[in-house]
Amino acid sequence: MSQLTQKEARNLASYAIKSGESSGRRHKETVDDDRLCFQRDKDRIIHSKAFRRLDEKTQVFVAGSGDHYRTRLTHTLEVAQVARDIARRLELNEDLCEAIALAHDLGHPPFGHAGEAAINDVMNSLGGHFEHNEQSRRVVEVLERSYPGFDGLNLTIEVLEGLMKHQTAWDQAGKIFEFSAHLEAQVVNVADEIAYTNHDMDDGLRSGLISIKQLRKFQLWQLGEKEVFKKYGHGLEEEILISRVISSIISMMIEDFCTQALKNIKTYKIKTVADVKKHQGSIAEFSESMKIIIKELRQFLFENFYLNPKIEVFTLKGKGMIKKLFEYYYKNPKHFPKSSKSSKEERIVEIKDYIAGMTDRFLIQEFKKIQK
Repeated sequence: MSQLTQKEARNLASYAIKSGESSGRRHKETVDDDRLCFQRDKDRIIHSKAFRRLDEKTQVFVAGSGDHYRTRLTHTLEVAQVARDIARRLELNEDLCEAIALAHDLGHPPFGHAGEAAINDVMNSLGGHFEHNEQSRRVVEVLERSYPGFDGLNLTIEVLEGLMKHQTAWDQAGKIFEFSAHLEAQVVNVADEIAYTNHDMDDGLRSGLISIKQLRKFQLWQLGEKEVFKKYGHGLEEEILISRVISSIISMMIEDFCTQALKNIKTYKIKTVADVKKHQGSIAEFSESMKIIIKELRQFLFENFYLNPKIEVFTLKGKGMIKKLFEYYYKNPKHFPKSSKSSKEERIVEIKDYIAGMTDRFLIQEFKKIQK
């Protein structure tokens, strides 16, 4: 056991995933004593082509709409930052949390959730389906090609489990996993929710599609603003006020989550990773009171921001382009850039993979080609 592995084991809680106890990788590799296995996973993800493409994929606003709106990449980095913060406080494996966070949206298609719905609609009509969490796993297991001897990034089983179990208000709505993933995966689920709830408020305010006056109706904003006024007084410029309130809300959400998670760990007598995996339902979660006030705010954002006509006009346009491009490639296999001698079923999957991997800009560019 390397010194790094021993040091990590001493610093982590008994219920945390340890690098030295990893289930390993599907394809055997030489062990690197200079980096822990989850560090290697993180590095592989960051250097992947799919990760770089996130910079030009829609979060809420279409990529390129403004210099300061979040893209799928900046969202991913914020999730990773929140996940590491929480993991450190709960004595969980920070590297594992970060690796899962960095990979969790690699399978997201262009134009955000509208793009996901478009590909799923076409796949449904052809007897298949599309879900971006599954596609994220496919990216790291099959589509990335950087090593001789195997496809994919050959990530550890624990990172793959974290991608399989990824679940937020957007993802797999209404579904509850019978058994828990490890706590690191559960942390990333909540870090995702903390990140998008807050950066969506920020982007919504920055765009003018929602206002501070509207947000002041919600308890979560009220609590954040109260902390800011207590610390800085009432004379802040609006831009600074927004920044400080959102920072305060992030801190409150993290504090509530960590407090409730530790309480649950004690209540459910979680001592080992095995205890986590056999427990039904979530262990790492918000308090019931926090869940209620987050839900109220999320409902407002859904109705007034995500479904705002000024946003929908672009995402629906993107959705239409995706469907038409998919159908064009399907009906004209000779014009499909990745053409092969595959069967019809295999070609459908190839088209799905190709379009899901596109950036917003590249999709628009390819769509224009078929209009000529």
